[in-house]
Amino acid sequence: MGESVGSSKSPRLKTVEQVSAGGVALRKGPMGPEVAIIKTAGEGRWQLPKGIVDDGESPGQAALREVREEAGIECTLTEPIDVVEYWFVAAYDGERKRYHKYVHFFLMDYVSGDVADHDHEVSEARWVSISSALEMLAFKDEKQVLQKAAAVFEGISANR
Repeated sequence: MGESVGSSKSPRLKTVEQVSAGGVALRKGPMGPEVAIIKTAGEGRWQLPKGIVDDGESPGQAALREVREEAGIECTLTEPIDVVEYWFVAAYDGERKRYHKYVHFFLMDYVSGDVADHDHEVSEARWVSISSALEMLAFKDEKQVLQKAAAVFEGISANR
């Protein structure tokens, strides 16, 4: 009557915690505040520059480095904005793993540099208005981070 069926459960994936940092680099533009955003070379999506915190680096140091590498610009840290947390599955080293990711985002003041000087992981970097960035950014969490950063930036700018 009934056939024995093997277990339908898939093997448990190893869980890895990953910490990244990124920046909301803002400057005063001719029509109001502008933010530096990047288009990833692999996925082709618009996002804020961010990357993994290296050993011996603080999240703030990593955020400044990632903005310099991915957006081609030098900035100074203004203040932490938010920590975004999410889960995903990937096989970066050939083995599928479940990643629990934390991304520390910082508000940054633009100092110098050109968004054309981005690295190979990025197909394009550009300065855009806050409203354009909110339409272009691929991730809801990053849109929320940008809104928080823009509010702080406006408050700081009003007091300068």
